Amino acid sequence: MSEPQEIVPVEKSDLVGLVAELFAEGYRLVQIGCSTLADAYELTYSFDREYRFRNLRFSVAPGEEVPSISVIYPGAFLYENEIHDLFGVVITHIAVDYRGTLYRTVLNAPFSIGNVKLPEPPKRKMPAPGDKAATATVPADTPVKQE
Repeated sequence: MSEPQEIVPVEKSDLVGLVAELFAEGYRLVQIGCSTLADAYELTYSFDREYRFRNLRFSVAPGEEVPSISVIYPGAFLYENEIHDLFGVVITHIAVDYRGTLYRTVLNAPFSIGNVKLPEPPKRKMPAPGDKAATATVPADTPVKQE
């Protein structure tokens, strides 16, 4: 059985207000996740009520501040400290702020843009000469040697 999930793109400036509305509607905080993109971080705040997930998602640039939601959901302080320590995302006004000491890591912010090398997308193989089946899968703008 799968539960319906909704991903809602939001503006960072609307985060605290939207989270307060979810709290008032009886949603529980499930997780706060962070992903490293090529030039930004994507944050996803997941909430649940009656097996229906609502995910608030936005991106921030390195050094950009994100407001804490720990005043609404006190347990969020752990997620927020973790995101700060592992990704280097600046989160302001965390209820319990470890100031970068929640985790002891060899690298400072090991999952930050500066420390993560994102993989290159796989390159397409060129078809062997005379392979008509493979020629059909090559994009039209790719030169193919005809015999």
